[in-house]
Amino acid sequence: MKPKCHVLIVDDDDDIARLLARFLMSYDFVAHVAAHGAEMRAIMEKEPVDVIIMDVMLPETSGIVLTRELRQHSRLPIIMLSARADHFDRIVGLECGADDYVIKPFEPRELVARIQAVLRRTAVAPPVSTPVDAHIVHFDGWRFDPEGHVLMAPGGMHVALSKAEFQLLGTLLKHPRRLLSRHQLRLALSGHAAGQGERSIDLLVSRLRQKLAHADDYADMIKTIRGRGYMLDVTPVRGGLP
Repeated sequence: MKPKCHVLIVDDDDDIARLLARFLMSYDFVAHVAAHGAEMRAIMEKEPVDVIIMDVMLPETSGIVLTRELRQHSRLPIIMLSARADHFDRIVGLECGADDYVIKPFEPRELVARIQAVLRRTAVAPPVSTPVDAHIVHFDGWRFDPEGHVLMAPGGMHVALSKAEFQLLGTLLKHPRRLLSRHQLRLALSGHAAGQGERSIDLLVSRLRQKLAHADDYADMIKTIRGRGYMLDVTPVRGGLP
């Protein structure tokens, strides 16, 4: 027996959501209803959701923002609902990751057809493969490969780093433009890499700075926040070329 399709309706208008849920159930769907993002996440943790019907106008967090968040880790089909028929709004909805966009008021039977269509498309879509260099980080022309232990300068020069220097740069890249205290950096570095005392972090940062500057005259990306710690002033891009 084929399992039923689970549809999650995210809409803060309770009357519309319940009415739509009953209609979908008449077509043999299993319908769940959430009024906002927190309820949506709670249901998704417990139920095997197959498709989401997402209203654009929601309290606290909009449907656009929720769709964008979902797309960071899920290919789950999303159909957006909106009372706004402007073509710009439809474009924004689709560009943020929605698979379809339906204008209110709509014919419920049409929505069922759209659900079935988007499920057919996603069922035959090939899986998204993970890029072989997904772990590589690019920043300001630099290439940082944590698995291969390789750091390449913008001009193509390979920069030799010690284990401690490599760990330090990796830690800073995980928290770009965020102040990290010496204590936080020591905790992030493993084993003897952290050295003894906070002064060892200052020396480690100094050595890393010198090597970065030697490979690139403009490499002044590690900022010292006097008396507080350090911050890496870059915007890293993980995976493909920036």
